[in-house]
Amino acid sequence: MTLLMGIHIAGGMVALVTGAAAVAARKGGALHVRAGQGFVAAMLLLWLTATLLHLRDGKPDSAVGDLFIGYFVITSWLAARRHDGTTGRIEIAACVLILALSAIIAWGAFAGTARPTPVGLGPVFVVAGFCLVAGLLDLNAILRKALTPVQRISRHLWRMCSAFFIATGSFFLGQQDALPEAVRGSPVLVVLAFAPFAILAVFLVRLRFGRRLRSVLEALRA
Repeated sequence: MTLLMGIHIAGGMVALVTGAAAVAARKGGALHVRAGQGFVAAMLLLWLTATLLHLRDGKPDSAVGDLFIGYFVITSWLAARRHDGTTGRIEIAACVLILALSAIIAWGAFAGTARPTPVGLGPVFVVAGFCLVAGLLDLNAILRKALTPVQRISRHLWRMCSAFFIATGSFFLGQQDALPEAVRGSPVLVVLAFAPFAILAVFLVRLRFGRRLRSVLEALRA
């Protein structure tokens, strides 16, 4: 194992721990903020080391895909930091980047130059579409000038959970050789890998409908 790979693995482990801590902690509290900062730092380290590893191994297309990590982490962090809901030059640059990445991936799939997955090019088109949606949401945020608190927090949540999925999916699905043989191929690993999206759904429902649900419950108790 090279030093670079060791740093990459260590960054991934820190990302898993800090990401889980940020999810479990009270939102807006000191632990949530500190865990979130640790998660951002660990994910940026993952981005850097993954890019260097892919370039070293002669996989420039994978290095381009690594841009997802930086994109989701940085835009999510900015959404949390910009309490007034505004966007700036970094968001504009991120929007241009992700839309260009969507076009490149889609073109590669249509032209047949993209590296196929074990199940064909379908997932490649899905990734291209996901990039397009993310870019359009960026454009919407930029054109709005200022997001409402619910819109800003929603933007932070879905982007941070997408970044968290990159960490969980890469470990629980992509690194099963490093896990005990008894759990390899287990459905539990799939659940753990996709857990960030389930967490995202719960928090988005609470964020957008929490007050209404509490009102209904209070009315039922009365």
